[in-house]
Amino acid sequence: MQLEVNNSPVDEEAAAAAESVEYEANEEGAEEISSDAKEETLSAEDSEDAGQGREEQTDWQDRYLRLYAEFDNYRKRTMRERVELIRNASRDVVEKLIPILDDYSRAENAVQDVTDVIILKEGQALIHTKFKQLLEGQGLKAMAVEPGDRFDVDFHEAITRIPAPKMSGKVVEVVEVGYLMNDVVIRYAKVVVGE
Repeated sequence: MQLEVNNSPVDEEAAAAAESVEYEANEEGAEEISSDAKEETLSAEDSEDAGQGREEQTDWQDRYLRLYAEFDNYRKRTMRERVELIRNASRDVVEKLIPILDDYSRAENAVQDVTDVIILKEGQALIHTKFKQLLEGQGLKAMAVEPGDRFDVDFHEAITRIPAPKMSGKVVEVVEVGYLMNDVVIRYAKVVVGE
């Protein structure tokens, strides 16, 4: 039997097409291998970046927690200091008032033995002067309000109004002295105002 070889142009084209398909298949396999290698490389880099990102996130969280704890401690400490300051704010003044209380105690004991009224008045005046000087040293000042002064709601409190045509809108009488503490009104002067 004899084999015939067909060398037709169609067979040559088919062979070339088969060869190119085989070559393309080899290239795709190579590309698949290289893309798999690239993915492995990328995933390794991503995992390194992710690990580094997690470390950075943990670092920031740690910093945040420390800062928050530090601020919370600061807030608690300032609250304690404020409570202590308020509790002991009057201590200085009270310590300065104790000698005046002692003076009143001595005066009370002296009243029983003394028959001279002038001496009692002098003792009372001394205690009053000492007390007034102590309060002035703390920033307390009496308001200077006189009858005939214009009524000012920023410094005066009208307890009553009386008909007085010549003193209309003016202070007729000072019932209770007002006080300023470091130029801030702490007690208004109680006055009678004319209408």
